[in-house]
Amino acid sequence: MGQRLTQIATRTGDNGTTGLGDNTRVSKDSLRVHAMGDVDELNSNIGVLLCEDMPEGVRTLLVEIQHQLFNLGGELSIPGFELLKPEAVLALDEALAEHNEALPRLQEFILPAGTRAASLAHVCRTVARRAERAVVALEGQEELKDTPRQYLNRLSDLMFVLARVLNRHRQDGSVGDDVYWRSERLAQAASE
Repeated sequence: MGQRLTQIATRTGDNGTTGLGDNTRVSKDSLRVHAMGDVDELNSNIGVLLCEDMPEGVRTLLVEIQHQLFNLGGELSIPGFELLKPEAVLALDEALAEHNEALPRLQEFILPAGTRAASLAHVCRTVARRAERAVVALEGQEELKDTPRQYLNRLSDLMFVLARVLNRHRQDGSVGDDVYWRSERLAQAASE
């Protein structure tokens, strides 16, 4: 892996390029840099989510996800390198199964709302989807392993499920619920 940062304001990016982990320089608007930036933004949003009250198991899971996203960012910063392992995708699959099992089945679409923690999880979900799209776009130009795309796809699903978990978690011990979409079409069909 490339050298660790010892200085932040290097001024080497003033010309619109940035250095990758293999010491090559690319335009800051390259698809690789977009993907790296979206993964970084996702990780930062998870950091904000971690400031909220949540079950300890969810907190532990999110911290592990932050580490895996750092691996993913490192992998994206070094063309041809692998840091994110397929086992990380399996861990998300296991977390999805565990948390989905504890939730009631959805009968209707839900809004990205509810508690502050759940709403932040929905923001993370949407940023994960954008990061996934950026990785797919990069795959159109360069060969990448499947794991980054798969990880982001599973993670966006998991963030949806965790938003539902967080809407049910209350500090006072009461149980909350999702915020359901009021579909006029469905309401009309139900009244007929």
